Amino acid sequence: MRTLSKFFLFIQLITLFILLITMSLTANPWGKDSDLVYKPVYGYIEPDPCKTPVLGSIGEAVICFHQTHITSCDGPRSNFRPSSSQYMLDGMRKYGFFKGFSMGCDRLMRENSDPWVYRNALNEHGQLMKWDPVP
Repeated sequence: MRTLSKFFLFIQLITLFILLITMSLTANPWGKDSDLVYKPVYGYIEPDPCKTPVLGSIGEAVICFHQTHITSCDGPRSNFRPSSSQYMLDGMRKYGFFKGFSMGCDRLMRENSDPWVYRNALNEHGQLMKWDPVP
């Protein structure tokens, strides 16, 4: 009987150890990048709508959902200014859905922390960012 209770205690300790390890390995969305969350901008001017009405409105809705819900919870991860989602949104509003979407996908493929040939700019927290606006 004693060996059975020791076995269950051992299993509980192993389970607790595994649980603690998995909890320590998960990403904390309010951790190191939480200070990069954008502050609200007052006096916002509504931009021109996308030139492709049906697909553009769907694309804008998806990007706005990403910017308001996912980024606010997970924290911004972009190394560029403007961020990659804002770059795609600006490209869709300026050139239409298809060209703006392809420009945004190209930007996402270049999204990394390696030094590049882009101009640098400081964000509101004094961190050096890659400056690459929509042409």
